[in-house]
Amino acid sequence: METAPPDPVPASLVVVRHPLVQHKLAILRDRGTPTKIFKELVDEIAMLMAYEATADLALDEVAVETPLERTVGHRVAGKKLTLVPILRAGLGMVEGILRLVPAARVGHIGLYRDHDTLEPVDYYFKVPGDAAERDFFVLDPMLATGGSAVSAVASLKRAGATRIKFLCLVAAPAGARRLADAHPDVTIYCASLDRELNAQGYILPGLGDAGDRLFGTR
Repeated sequence: METAPPDPVPASLVVVRHPLVQHKLAILRDRGTPTKIFKELVDEIAMLMAYEATADLALDEVAVETPLERTVGHRVAGKKLTLVPILRAGLGMVEGILRLVPAARVGHIGLYRDHDTLEPVDYYFKVPGDAAERDFFVLDPMLATGGSAVSAVASLKRAGATRIKFLCLVAAPAGARRLADAHPDVTIYCASLDRELNAQGYILPGLGDAGDRLFGTR
């Protein structure tokens, strides 16, 4: 039976408890959910979570001519949002957020987890050159040990990024704490804070290997 994590939740962690997110997450977890539906659910949950995560974007006032009169509206200020999926599973979250923010740029970070050490290995990094002027969403369906997340955020900071959020579907308490300890300025958004990690570093109850389930390689 699922129980609440025994340790305090990091202050930087936001659990998106919207009923639609929780409904879709329950279907996502089901081992019988086929690849096509799994992809659609990841896409939809990412979009709903991004709605929450973009709530504090800065706005500028702009003049707008409606069919009837001139009025004042608001548009997102400054540089556009940049999405940075951690390859490969993070790719499944990109399109849903792009439908919400179609002007967002997309970077990529290539990391994989060594199955023996459970530590991340970096093999690719590409983001816009004006990182200091942008807001970044790092995307990965799973925040397990936290190694990949910590490494990805550190790479962005070395590139000059200062405004970073991390979006995942499910998080383990150990991974959330590790990311919060390493980067306390990064807000973590998840649909569920799960119970624990097993001996192989998988989240329990989790949803299995998100990459395998997204791309049909399980």
